[in-house]
Amino acid sequence: MTVKREQVLIEALPYIREFYDSIMVFKIGGSIMSDRTVLEDFIQDIVLLRYIGIHPIIVHGGGPEISLAMEKFGKKAEFVGGLRVTDRETLGIARMVLLGSINAELVNLIGKHGGKGIGLSGQDGMFLKARKKAPIKVQGKEPVDLGFVGDVEKVDPEILMIMAGKGYIPVISPIAADNEGNNLNVNADTAAGAVAVAMRAKKFFSITDVEGVRMNPDDPASVISEFPASDFDRLVAEGVIKGGMIPKVEACVSVVRGGVEKAHIIDGRKHHAILLELLTTEGVGTMISRS
Repeated sequence: MTVKREQVLIEALPYIREFYDSIMVFKIGGSIMSDRTVLEDFIQDIVLLRYIGIHPIIVHGGGPEISLAMEKFGKKAEFVGGLRVTDRETLGIARMVLLGSINAELVNLIGKHGGKGIGLSGQDGMFLKARKKAPIKVQGKEPVDLGFVGDVEKVDPEILMIMAGKGYIPVISPIAADNEGNNLNVNADTAAGAVAVAMRAKKFFSITDVEGVRMNPDDPASVISEFPASDFDRLVAEGVIKGGMIPKVEACVSVVRGGVEKAHIIDGRKHHAILLELLTTEGVGTMISRS
């Protein structure tokens, strides 16, 4: 049976009412940004949310693009514990890619679809402050100094509140500043989570290229629609959450424990996945709640 358009709109009404004037943080990575169709869908959803009274904030990564740019400069990417070893030259390349390319492209797309995007990095207004990350311990080896890599120390939400209140959609690159004004490269998931907690966001979204958390990691049809943050350790121990899914879920668990109502992991490859998750009874992906 075909669903009438008016039925879809009426179904969305209670959700629009519930989420009106709330803040939501969306973290997107390179796997989503590399597909232009998927990226356009995402931006259209974000602009629509702004027009119905929601205040979206985007935090983006750019790992694959940074690695590609490093190759062009004759440098080989090196990772320890999932984090990029960042010397001064690599930091310059990361800034060039994140601020000069990815951030600008996202802001342009928001404008194309009728929104007002504004690009920011942590050094703007010093709103994202970090400290240099301690050397990483590697089993059987000496601790490795990651260079210009930071841990988030503090988020000052003032500039984001001002921008969101005036109708802008902030687009944040995860380049932070330390107390001396030096730039530090921060993991995008970590930065997005810290922003969500500081902004007292109603929801946090990790937009990725998987359907959600699967009960059977090899079966795309076994997505767990919802689970409480308290189940995280058990699901890891049971092997339900493993590999690259662990840091994604860990970031979501961290934000709900920090005060965000709900965190979502959704597949950005699904057309208009954000709208389906927020404004319909259908929902998509995995939702992580406090209790």
